Amino acid sequence: DSDLIFANLVDFDMLYGHRNDVEGYAQALEAFDRSLPAIMAALRRDDLLLITADHGCDPTDPGTDHTREYVPVLAWSPRMAGPVALGTLSTFADIGATVYEHITGGSFGFGCSFLAKLGL
Repeated sequence: DSDLIFANLVDFDMLYGHRNDVEGYAQALEAFDRSLPAIMAALRRDDLLLITADHGCDPTDPGTDHTREYVPVLAWSPRMAGPVALGTLSTFADIGATVYEHITGGSFGFGCSFLAKLGL
C-alpha cells in the first residue's frame, strides 16, 4: 500500500542510445514491449504504471550525447476507462506531482498532477 517501485532501465541509455546501436535499441524496446502484458497483469486495481525517460537519447543521432527530443510519458491503471491524450507536459515535475498525488492524495507544490486527466 502506497509503495513506489522505481526502475531505471539503464541499458537503453548506456548500451544502445549513447553507443548509436540502433539495432540493439530496437531489440531492447521489443523485449520490453513483450514484458508489458505481464507487468500490467500484475498490477492491482488502484496501482498506476508510469513509463518515461529522463532525457532523449536518439541512437540514430551522429553524436553520443543526450538529444533534445521530447520523451514519452505513458500512463496506465486497471481503473482507466480508456486512452487519454496527455499532450505535451509543461515540465518533468508533472510526473513527480502525479506520483505524489497518487500515493498521498495531496498536492506536491511543484508541477501539475495529471491524475484527474487519467480518471483516477
